[in-house]
Amino acid sequence: MSAISNCSPYFAGAGVGGTGVNFSGRKMAFLSNSSRNSNAMTRILRLSENDMFNACQIAPIHSRRTNKNRTISMALVDVRQGQKGDVASSSNILAYDLIQGELVRWSSVMDRSLSDPPTAVFLHGILGTRKNWGTFARRLAREFPTWQFLLVDLRCHGDSAPIKRRAPHSVASAALDVLKLVRELRITPRVLVGHSFGGKVALSMVEQAAKPLARPVRVWVLDATPGKVRAGGDGEDHPAELISFLSTLPKEISSKRDVVSALIQQGFSSDVAQWVVTNLRPASPLHSRSSSFSWVFDLKGIAEMYQSYEETNLWKIVEDVPRGVHINFLKAERSLHRWALEDLQRIHAAEEVAAEEGGGVEMHVLEDAGHWVHADNPDGLFRILSSSFQGLKT
Repeated sequence: MSAISNCSPYFAGAGVGGTGVNFSGRKMAFLSNSSRNSNAMTRILRLSENDMFNACQIAPIHSRRTNKNRTISMALVDVRQGQKGDVASSSNILAYDLIQGELVRWSSVMDRSLSDPPTAVFLHGILGTRKNWGTFARRLAREFPTWQFLLVDLRCHGDSAPIKRRAPHSVASAALDVLKLVRELRITPRVLVGHSFGGKVALSMVEQAAKPLARPVRVWVLDATPGKVRAGGDGEDHPAELISFLSTLPKEISSKRDVVSALIQQGFSSDVAQWVVTNLRPASPLHSRSSSFSWVFDLKGIAEMYQSYEETNLWKIVEDVPRGVHINFLKAERSLHRWALEDLQRIHAAEEVAAEEGGGVEMHVLEDAGHWVHADNPDGLFRILSSSFQGLKT
């Protein structure tokens, strides 16, 4: 297994016996941690300075390759192909990790003479990061070694937070960011998986892509609905209130434990409090005596994103599914997200219409799980999602 990241110092491949490729600025380090050679060799390659790119012009792309099974490339990439050898060297693209199965050659990202491996894109929710998906994606890579998995920090989140993005901070803008990233990496997504806010981002990616799509694409919207976000009941966590409370805290924190206690005192659950502090990182350099922490998100931008999440209506893409697209909704059995009877009825109605028109809509329920599906019942989620990675022709 290998892991490619454009953010230092995170190395997703560590501890899994694979290889890691780290893009930082305009240099790439290829690190070999093979047990057969204790002296890991490092090679530094200079990459082309392709720092600027325009908004995606989404369209099918006819491949020049002669492989009869790959005459058309899908969709979610720009019509203008980069020159062979170009890679995502821009410091202005989203932070990402690309986790690859053992049968995927890491160089296929840069060498266009190699066959494209099937790719799944994973998107986190509000106040999350790409690391939320790390363990789950590595498990998928072990089970499906011909696949690669792109984990993304959305705008205003994680390692993407320092990158200045143009307003508005919305679902549509976040989706366009990811489309630009896959275009820059020249990756062809076959599966899009989004949790909560990320689910709407995935739907927006499909909405902004060419229709009909040239390849089958499976979209997974995890514990989110396409339209109105309904407030939870008593005893449930409310993201808007959480964001508001976090905005009252100082930018530098002396103790994670104090933050957890403060959140619980405000009525938030212990699980949510523990999850929130994963967004704290040491504020001082490594080996410094200072023990303060700072937040890794742009909270003002996130507040705008959450408001957009509440207001964005993507029912149209669900009720008029493009040919070649299969949209899967997953409801957590103990969801904090408020699923209304109307939402369920509209999804079931869309299932019937899509089946008649060559698209697909399907509803799933994940038992024994709350809103944090990949933490509450990872085994159940793995079994449900696995269908997307079995039997796809590449």
